[in-house]
This record gives sequence, structure tokens and C-alpha cells, in this order.
Amino acid sequence: MQVFRGFHHAALAPACALTIGNFDGVHRGHQAMLALLRSEAEHRGLPSTVLTFEPHPRDYFAALAGKPELAPSRIATLRDKLSELERCGIDQVVILPFDQKLASLSPDAFIDQVIVQGLHARYVLVGDDFRFGARRAGDYPLLDAAGDARGFDVARMMSYEVHGLRVSSSVVREALTAGDMARVATLLGRPYAISGHVVHGQKLGRNLDCRTLNVRFGHERPATTGIFVVRTHGLAGEPLEGVASLGVRPTVEEAGRVLLEVHCFDWPAELGAEGGYGKIVRVELLHKLRDEARYDGLEALQAAIHKDIADAKGFFQAQRRQTTRDRI
Repeated sequence: MQVFRGFHHAALAPACALTIGNFDGVHRGHQAMLALLRSEAEHRGLPSTVLTFEPHPRDYFAALAGKPELAPSRIATLRDKLSELERCGIDQVVILPFDQKLASLSPDAFIDQVIVQGLHARYVLVGDDFRFGARRAGDYPLLDAAGDARGFDVARMMSYEVHGLRVSSSVVREALTAGDMARVATLLGRPYAISGHVVHGQKLGRNLDCRTLNVRFGHERPATTGIFVVRTHGLAGEPLEGVASLGVRPTVEEAGRVLLEVHCFDWPAELGAEGGYGKIVRVELLHKLRDEARYDGLEALQAAIHKDIADAKGFFQAQRRQTTRDRI
């Protein structure tokens, strides 16, 4: 999969089959749309192309209004969004900066400058609630009429439902906020995961008898925070069971950056004590144990951490017992 920042690149295909959206989380509704896009692209001999935005348009308008609380919490980092789009078989992703220039484009100007001149789309697939252009004035009928006039096909995909519930990024955020990781996995079609490079931290875990590996979450407002049972991929041949904290570490840091701190129960001996740094890992958050909390000192924090470890090990033991019963 090729990734382009903007559409002024010689390597960008001269024509494409296109869909447009934020694709936060790349949930099952997104996946169904991307599968249809790939099918239509293959039928037309065109590369499947996703146009997405960074920052999220609602981030931009919240900042413009001076009300950061209006920005949506983020399900996935850009890295994870791109990884999932690649897993769905997309050929090209174009990332446009959502700024004043883009926000002020009229619907007609957006069609002309972005869809036609920028991406040379011959087929455009959108969702049933797709809006575009300044003040969200553009809609599907306007895009469909423009396609007839400008020579590109337009199609609309209706809502995707799971158990009678429309799947959307908002619904995924609600499940993440509630800590219902089983429901999140149902909506995503996979366990919720965060990936990134392992970075150096404060080394505080060594003093608490709980070494951790640290992965930064690239946004200030993740859709969930707390203490989780996790499984980590990328350090050894098999995924490693563990427990993790996602948040700002209120006991040890004021106004800290969002960090995922992972303690693996069985650290691979071949890595050595420092062998995790710089590796790219993917951490699946399987079950939420509790919310973040502030403790009165490191001794209380250490006691809470060791309880979390015991609870996480209990979760995996119960899971294995259930698997054994299912096999009998």
C-alpha cells in the first residue's frame, strides 16, 4: 500500500476508485465499504484509493472554536489506521491536512479540486451519511449529479449493522468509553489494539518490581483509558500475556502525555533486559480491569499494580479453563 501526504505526487495513480472518510477505528462498517471499493476497483482496472484527513475535521473545528472538549476522542492512531487499511487490501491512501483552506472549499470546489483534478477519480463510493464541503453543504445527490456531469461513477453504501445496531465510529467510542472490550471487538471484527515503537520511559517500573515497555499514543484524548488485560505481539514468536495501563499516570506525573505501559508476565530471555527498545509492537487490549487512579505514594501504587497482575493472570486462567471445557 502506498501512502501520500497530499495528491501532488508523481507516483500517484493517474486514475482511481475512491472512497472518502476519517475511518477512525476501521470498524466492520468501514471494512464492508472497503471490500466493495476493492471489488469495484478491480472490475474497472483501477487502484482502490482512500482519501482521509489529519487532523480529524472535528479536531480542527473544536480548536478553531477554542473548545477542545468538542473534539472526538480518538479510537486509533494514524499508524494503526493505516495498518488496518493495508490489511483490508487498499492500494493507495491519500492524507490531506484538514485546515482552513480545505474547510472553506465549497462542495463544487471540493469536487473539482480534490476529486477530479487532484485524484482523477472515475468511481466514488460514499456512506449513506456522507457530507462534504464548507458547512457540510454537499450531499450524495449533489455528488451524484456532479459525477454525471464530470464523467465519474458515484455509489452509496447504506449502513452496516451488527445485531440490529448500526456500526459507526461513535458507537465504537461509546463501547470503549464504557470499557466493554468484548463489544468493541465485535464492532471492529478484531480485538482493540494499539501499536507503536517501544520508547524509553522513567524506568519507574524497575523500582516497583514491575518492568514495563512504553508505547506512546499519538493523541491527547484516547477513546479509552485505564488498566487492561493485554496480549503483546512483536517481541517474540508467540504473543505475550500481560497487563497494561493506558493513560497519563496521575500518581507519578502531572499533565503527562498519554502512554501505554505494558508489563509482560514472561519476558523473553533472548531479548535481554533492554532488548525491547525500538521494536514495533502491537498490544491487544482484551479486558478492562479498572479505571486509572491516583495513589498516595509509590507503595500504594505498587500494591495496586501487583493486584492488577494477579487479576490479569486470573483472566487468562479463566479463559483457558473455558477453552478446555468447550473442547470436551
